[in-house]
Amino acid sequence: MLLRSFLIAAVSSHRWLLDPSLAVLSFLSKPRQGLLSVESNPILYAIFKKTLYNHFCAGENSAEVTTTIKQIKDMGFKGVILTYAREVVVDASGKDGNTIAQQSESPSGASKASQDPDIEAWRQGVLETVQMVGEGDYLALKFTGAGKTALDCLASGEPLAPQMSDAINELCEEAAKRGASILVDAEQQFVQASIDAVALELMEKYNRSGKAVVYNTYQAYLKSTPGTLRQHLKLAKAKNFTIGVKLVRGAYINSEPRPLINDTKQDTDNSYDFISRGLLSFKYGGIEGELPKVDLFLATHNKESALKAHNLQKARSDCGLPMTKLQYGQLLGMADEVSCTLLQLGQAASGCRPAVSPEVYKCLSWGTLGDCLSYLLRRALENRDAVSRTKTEYLALRAEVWRRLLGSL
Repeated sequence: MLLRSFLIAAVSSHRWLLDPSLAVLSFLSKPRQGLLSVESNPILYAIFKKTLYNHFCAGENSAEVTTTIKQIKDMGFKGVILTYAREVVVDASGKDGNTIAQQSESPSGASKASQDPDIEAWRQGVLETVQMVGEGDYLALKFTGAGKTALDCLASGEPLAPQMSDAINELCEEAAKRGASILVDAEQQFVQASIDAVALELMEKYNRSGKAVVYNTYQAYLKSTPGTLRQHLKLAKAKNFTIGVKLVRGAYINSEPRPLINDTKQDTDNSYDFISRGLLSFKYGGIEGELPKVDLFLATHNKESALKAHNLQKARSDCGLPMTKLQYGQLLGMADEVSCTLLQLGQAASGCRPAVSPEVYKCLSWGTLGDCLSYLLRRALENRDAVSRTKTEYLALRAEVWRRLLGSL
């Protein structure tokens, strides 16, 4: 595992290795036949399975995923965010790409005259996913993973097909029954307004017991996000439901229209911290009186943002002020330094009020190697500019490899 981590860090921290590696991954993520298919070619399969897949993904079946989840929790993590890797990749115009994940076949017997086979395949895959999570865990839902029919409805603003709505509600009911919660993924802007509308309807329906069963995702790199969240907070207050907020920096910077995105990374950092601080302080600009009940999930690989939130939470605890439910998450195989720092803060706060001890999660994606290639490519593109951060990780791993080699002599 150490050698695998070192090799991946070496590639991701050197631009001259990273760019050609991304080009190869992009090429192989599209449907290929024969020797160029990662699932048909045993050599390609073994290479990807033993390296990228095992480093960033949870498993290809329930047994592998269950083992990975146990390992994560044994390390001290509060729980996991589990997501089904089936994806539809689209360009900025909203056209769906011809991806491996999109072409995966529906389970036998799933197709009926009145059903869309892609929605049914997605439903069964995500239903299998929710069976793997336990109390306190999260299920991540990516609506466009349900295929072209779902994508077209989201893009046009039309109501979701009854089959899709029924599937989403079935998944929410099952998650709630298991004591888990739902994280609705943010997606590209040409579908995001529709996703927001669905997420708000779900929150109004399921977030009635003083806790969030359903969370919506807000991307701080968008100029519109502070205002969008303000409107959603006002709606939650007016309709008296708990709003679940998952805050991220953003995942689609390479495909969104540039004017929608903050001018600089610092602007995005400032927006992220502004939103986090406002929700934790029970004060968000433009909202008079008390905020609605908010449960906050900070999905971040930025150590500074995580520590700012923790320090504010601790200061409020020390003063006996009301506390917002706060949890943190990082992707499997990434930002382990941030995760471990938060875990150590939790150990240091073991004798304090529970709200001060950070609850840290790892986000795991599962599915076949073919299904996961699009996911791996998207995650790689999201983090291609984090060379400086991975450089530090690479140097630390290199030092550890040398230490073990010298120790064995």
